[in-house]
Amino acid sequence: MTIKVIRGNPTPEELAAALAVVRARAATLTAAPSGTPPTTSAWSDPGRIAQHRVPHPSPSAWTRTYWPA
Repeated sequence: MTIKVIRGNPTPEELAAALAVVRARAATLTAAPSGTPPTTSAWSDPGRIAQHRVPHPSPSAWTRTYWPA
């Protein structure tokens, strides 16, 4: 694999840090078993938004309908 700096003039420390991140990511991808599905984050679960009950009708109910806290 060849990595080429297209824009900018990174210092040796910045280049080493960027390459460390790329190598760590490549190592985790090759170490993962190929038969297991990727894990999903709880942030991407649409069910977490609807965990709370719908507020009862009242004058202030509209303030609680956007995102549950």
